[in-house]
Amino acid sequence: MKIEIREFRLEAIIGILPEERHTPQALIVDLEAEYSYAAQGFLDYAQLCELIRHILLEGKFSLLEEALLVLKERIFENYPHIDYLFLRLSKPDILSDCRVAVSESWSSVTSAHSEGSEI
Repeated sequence: MKIEIREFRLEAIIGILPEERHTPQALIVDLEAEYSYAAQGFLDYAQLCELIRHILLEGKFSLLEEALLVLKERIFENYPHIDYLFLRLSKPDILSDCRVAVSESWSSVTSAHSEGSEI
């Protein structure tokens, strides 16, 4: 089974510039997770979104990459029946002519296989 969360929007402190350390900015999270429905039941997408929100609001991360890795660790901790996870974390407003994002995918078996990077 696969669950997808698209365009999950929130504002959080993230970045290395002085103004980014004090002013929340828009973030967009995209997620795909594959899991064994028959063996472990369903994934509660509302709880998953709340976990993501909590991590990003409390983390006050310096880099998108750092936030992405912490999200991955905490999601796998809380949802051990996830077999595959793809995450994309975007800053839609940081540049006027594009959306900046980092993304990566992981398998619970192989641990860390890259699907993407900063654009």
